[in-house]
Amino acid sequence: MSDQKPVPGIDTSVPHVARIWNYWLGGKDNYPVDREVGDQILGMLPDVARLARASRLFLNRVVWHLAAEAGIRQFVDIGTGLPTVDNTHEVAQRAVPESRIVYVDNDPVVLEHAKALLTSTPEGSTSYIHADLRDPGAILEGAAETLDLSRPTAFTLMGILEFVPDNDQACGIVRRLMDAVPSGSYLAMYDGTNVVHGEASDRIVDVWNASGNAQLVLRTPEEIGHFFDGLVLVEPGIVPVTHWRPDAAAEPEAVDAYGAVGRKP
Repeated sequence: MSDQKPVPGIDTSVPHVARIWNYWLGGKDNYPVDREVGDQILGMLPDVARLARASRLFLNRVVWHLAAEAGIRQFVDIGTGLPTVDNTHEVAQRAVPESRIVYVDNDPVVLEHAKALLTSTPEGSTSYIHADLRDPGAILEGAAETLDLSRPTAFTLMGILEFVPDNDQACGIVRRLMDAVPSGSYLAMYDGTNVVHGEASDRIVDVWNASGNAQLVLRTPEEIGHFFDGLVLVEPGIVPVTHWRPDAAAEPEAVDAYGAVGRKP
């Protein structure tokens, strides 16, 4: 049970995506209304909690690969969410201390907690932009204050494009971001699917969208693949997030979140 006190200016009578996700991850930055919706969804499909944890571990593995193996030193984490264990800057700077990270979110809850993200190694840098995914121009302008966008940069969009239901609009956002950075840059993302649990995942989306939260849509792996048009997919391609270079020798069970990493040629 969380003892989180209300933050001035934040409506705690309406459930919120970042706080529900925080609840599923075992965090304390949530309120009764968030736990109510979170528990309702867990009651329908307990695997959602595993999906939340698996998605976070996917981000960690992706960032480590990009920093330690692919030579990326600049990251733009869009749809940051509430700070938790092993945030992007912590993983990247653990691999390469001079890594520079820009966090982006339009959530007042995240803004309130952004100071927890603004730690850094002496060699590197972190910053936070309060901006909307639907305004990639503002994101790029803000990121350029911390990063040199003429150098290879990685954009991470973890479980955030699913809140842009129109496929053309979502793909346009990705193209605008990737057009602004040079060859050798990367896109890393995942979205929710209904591949594993079928109608159960569809019903959860109905509950989520009826809760007053930001509206979301599930995508097929083929639709997710369109985000990587013009990019070179890193092995193993578009797969459940649990299957993207898992740490364990045995392939873990799939979850209803598919993602990939692509390199701009």
